Amino acid sequence: MKTNQKIPATVITGFLGAGKTSLIRNLIENSGGKRLALIINEFGDLGVDGDVLKGCGNENCSEEDIVELANGCICCTVADDFLPTIQMLLDREERPDHIIIETSGLALPKPLIRAFGWPEVRTQVTVDGVVTVIDGPAFRDGLFASNPDDVQAQREADENLDHDSPLEELFEDQLNCADLIVLNKSDLLNEADTQKTTADIRAQIRPSVKLVKTSHGKLNADVLLGIGAAAEDDLDIRKSHHDGADDHEHDDFDSFVIDLPNPKSPEELVAKLEVAIETHDILRVKGFIAVDGKDMRLVVQGVGNRIQHYYDRDWTADEDQISRLVIIGEHGLDEQAITSTIRG
Repeated sequence: MKTNQKIPATVITGFLGAGKTSLIRNLIENSGGKRLALIINEFGDLGVDGDVLKGCGNENCSEEDIVELANGCICCTVADDFLPTIQMLLDREERPDHIIIETSGLALPKPLIRAFGWPEVRTQVTVDGVVTVIDGPAFRDGLFASNPDDVQAQREADENLDHDSPLEELFEDQLNCADLIVLNKSDLLNEADTQKTTADIRAQIRPSVKLVKTSHGKLNADVLLGIGAAAEDDLDIRKSHHDGADDHEHDDFDSFVIDLPNPKSPEELVAKLEVAIETHDILRVKGFIAVDGKDMRLVVQGVGNRIQHYYDRDWTADEDQISRLVIIGEHGLDEQAITSTIRG
């Protein structure tokens, strides 16, 4: 039954491979009985994150409650994709208690938040909070900027010049829009790294923004939900490099899908991926792999030179047991060379 109470929505953003999907999967499993609806946006043709979440099998978030928006940045397709999806959820006889939106790692959060001010949405949904997930070791290693020390020196020498790389601009926009920062993979940081990373992040965010540390995306639902930010009402304080622009371009990034022969072992594939990542500066690798002789599906997730893999479930009878990966990087990726390296 429909009511006049606004449905809270949480936007989860963050750079490629930061751990957004792990955070959401943990949230589904510990939602305290809340009926969740998920909108999953991915950069690329292969919907990996949504398929991983559908494998949770949680009654509070069934497959019908997970909507995938693939091959298009949600912040650039608000009118065409996002608003109709929100309307579809609102038109259901049994509305969700909370809407979770996972943006692609390349999305700007602010244009999406602005869409919640549209008249047909504003009266029915509110942005409970914007959660930005950060890969702690990646931030420590300076992966969000090219030669960060040189860039900073040049900026200090001439403040009229803008030397930010596309990645750093994107990261800063995600920080600036946040109500909550999740420093993920903190188990991979020692105490000194944790203190410095935390201090560096706090220096870049608004004083009111909370920062929490976690590993493997494990946080209580009451930390993520119920922030009560109504973010659509204070967009002016959420500064963006793209303020005043109608949208932004993704010409700085390339994405393509590789179909692979099924490997004999995960280690065989990882070895080839490590070479390709090192040689071609690949930002992100993710996909599903059918390992010879295994009845279970292998999930592969890689950011930078860190590659994780695990078997998540059995292949179903109606699935083709094929191996397929999404490759994401800055513009200019050599698709032919990368494909040749990984296929071996």
